[in-house]
Amino acid sequence: MSIYVGNLSYDVAEADLSSVFAEYGSVKRVQLPTDRETGRPRGFGFVEMGTDAEEAAAIEALDGAEWMGRDLKVNKAKPREDRGSSFGGGGGRRNNSFSRN
Repeated sequence: MSIYVGNLSYDVAEADLSSVFAEYGSVKRVQLPTDRETGRPRGFGFVEMGTDAEEAAAIEALDGAEWMGRDLKVNKAKPREDRGSSFGGGGGRRNNSFSRN
């Protein structure tokens, strides 16, 4: 299970986020997604902790807390949705061959 952390300052590093969550238990992993084109942080991240109880304690304590000048949004991360093809559209392939009789 993972914790979603939103409304982060763009100056936050993974080590910063890890140290804040370490106050509530063992931090297994921290991810701060970056924009593909600019490489800049996207303003949110994910934290995985050792146990569900540690995650619950961190969520309870940190949701709405002010950190680095911003009010954090902290909750259980939702499973990533399958967004389908990046080409848009839909439906099956069409037979584009023409027959003339």
